[in-house]
Order: sequence, then structure tokens, then C-alpha cells
Amino acid sequence: MARPYDPGPKQFVFAVGDGNDQQVSVSDPQEAYVAFSAFFRGRDSDTYTINDELSGQSLVLMPGQGVITRIKDGDPPRSEYLRVDRANRYLPSAMLFFENGYAGLRHFGQWFSDRADLDASPETRGAARAATITTEAAAIKEVARIWGDSGCVDPSDQFYVFFDSHGVDDDRAERAELLRLIEFLGVERVDAPAEAAGGEVWVRTDTRLDAEFARWL
Repeated sequence: MARPYDPGPKQFVFAVGDGNDQQVSVSDPQEAYVAFSAFFRGRDSDTYTINDELSGQSLVLMPGQGVITRIKDGDPPRSEYLRVDRANRYLPSAMLFFENGYAGLRHFGQWFSDRADLDASPETRGAARAATITTEAAAIKEVARIWGDSGCVDPSDQFYVFFDSHGVDDDRAERAELLRLIEFLGVERVDAPAEAAGGEVWVRTDTRLDAEFARWL
């Protein structure tokens, strides 16, 4: 059961730019998610905006452009952009926003402060993201985030599998980032079995990763 908002209820405004905004008053994140899911699925738009006016935070979903933007008012205001490769990523991002606002999306993917960075190749975006991570602790957290999104442990418990069952054309940016980070950490990459999907990355288990990965189980 979702934890109720405190104080609550909480108000959000859903918009697609046609002037028919929908304001909802909800008691918890799950109720907000249900309301927005109906709003999202009931319209055919290139842009969907969720505004939390009280906190000064917004989430903008742009399926037509394959982009998500998170916005936080401040001095100066802050906007970050995420390239989305799969259509099933939009509604989960909304749920994270309803749960913890702008900060709740920090582990959702590769955010960039300059939207122009999204136009680079996935491999370039991934390498650029990895280059911003300069400590072992931060690298372990980011590797764990990537694994938590689509990874598993192989049945022998000897290897971590990233991008489980994903094809080679999936997750190209995150794969490029991961490869840089495991090299930075000195984690041993091994050859995937012949029957593995083409996009999988296999590494030998490492005690430095175990505790952080356990948080994503």
C-alpha cells in the first residue's frame, strides 16, 4: 500500500497543451498514478506535463520525441533531460515523480543538463555519463542502478548479468556507460554463454558490489 501524503491530500495538474488541464487532489502516490494513467492513455499527444505547483516541480513526458524532462524551481531553476528508448518507460517515471518528486527520478537513467547532449549517439551519451563519475563509491552506485533496472544473478551465483534477455540494439547508452564503469572499477567481465541474448553483459561477482546490489533485490 502506498504511503499517504503528509500533509495531504496533494494536488497535481495534468496538461497536454490543449487548454483542458486536469487538476486532481489525491491522498497517496498510487491514487495519483491511477489518475494520470487514465489521463495519459485517454489522449494522443506528443507532450504530457505533470505539475506539482506547491513544490515547484514538474515532469514532462514527450513520447513523440523520446524524451523525459524533470524540472525544479529554484535560483536558478534546474532542468534535466533523459532519452527514452522504450515506450514502457513513461508511466513508471510518473510513479517515481508522484512518490518522491524531482529527486525520485535520480536513478531512473542518464540525465543531462543540456538537451543537446541527447542528440549524440547512445555510445557517446553513455561514455559522457560515465566520465562524470569519478569515485569508486559513485561508480558502484551507478552500476547497481543499471543492474537493478534489468539485471539478474546467474543460477551459479558466480556472475551478475546486466540487460538480461535484451538485444544488442537495446540500452546502447547504458551499456556503453556500464562498460566504462566496470573498467574503472576493475570488475572482471566474462564472455556470455552462447545462448545468452546479444545485449547481455556478464561480470564476475565482486564483494564491493554485493551490498549495493542487494538494495535492488
